Amino acid sequence: MLRQPAGIAAIALTCALLAVPARSADAPPPAAVPDYHPSLADLMTMGVQSRHIKLGLAGKERNWAYLTYESSELRNAFTRVARTIPVYRQIKLADMFAAGVIPTLDELDAAIKAKDPAKFDAAYGKLTESCDTCHVALEHAYVVIRAPQASSYPDQDFKASK
Repeated sequence: MLRQPAGIAAIALTCALLAVPARSADAPPPAAVPDYHPSLADLMTMGVQSRHIKLGLAGKERNWAYLTYESSELRNAFTRVARTIPVYRQIKLADMFAAGVIPTLDELDAAIKAKDPAKFDAAYGKLTESCDTCHVALEHAYVVIRAPQASSYPDQDFKASK
């Protein structure tokens, strides 16, 4: 006996409807998923700190191609932070970054482009200092940044590919 496609579809629809649990009229609606608003600390930890670490690790290896990429990513991370949280403790973050962090990123980029290890090390040190300067201004002097001593990314090789 051949089955009709319309009959098969009707049976499938009936089974699907029976499988969906019915909600009583007295049952509350499902809870809404809360809208997530990351804090400044969340954004700095997720988007900025990891990039600073990776720059330090790749800088030790003189991986200029990767440093170019990661420096751009760090610059973009600061832009996203300032766009997400424009004002923190009455301080405009975009202005703070423009005054302190961006000039040091410009120096870092110039050192990377020149593939100059000494200039890179100096610019990376200035970048690290600019992080701490911002932390002090934002009343978080206890957040002290330094060059990484070891990799927290054991699954990533920071040596330049050949």
